[in-house]
Amino acid sequence: QVQLVESGGGLVRAGDSLRLSCAASGGTLSSYGWFRQAPGKEREFVATISWNGGSMYYANSVKGRFTISSDNAKNTVFLQMNSLKPEDTAVYYCAATGRFIGAVRRSDYDYWGQGTQVTVSS
Repeated sequence: QVQLVESGGGLVRAGDSLRLSCAASGGTLSSYGWFRQAPGKEREFVATISWNGGSMYYANSVKGRFTISSDNAKNTVFLQMNSLKPEDTAVYYCAATGRFIGAVRRSDYDYWGQGTQVTVSS
């Protein structure tokens, strides 16, 4: 059974940076993704990376500010978030799939972490 554990959320000011981590265990996976859900909104795609780090895709809203990366030796995926904005405030979820590479839909992912809160004040 695949388990994903996120960490690294917190309260920051606009313009600050945060790095989220997602530690994976228990399975063979093809891609990892980050999604986020703000209050009253749908969960939305943020970024994805293939298991070998060779393919990465970003939502337009975070392109140029966020960077997804992975440490295969530690089975950990990171989301470096720079130049944070108040509209980045959300619960951020790590997700994983063994079926796709470059997946951007929630339904493409089979495993989810518990989420970590990111709050950006203005």
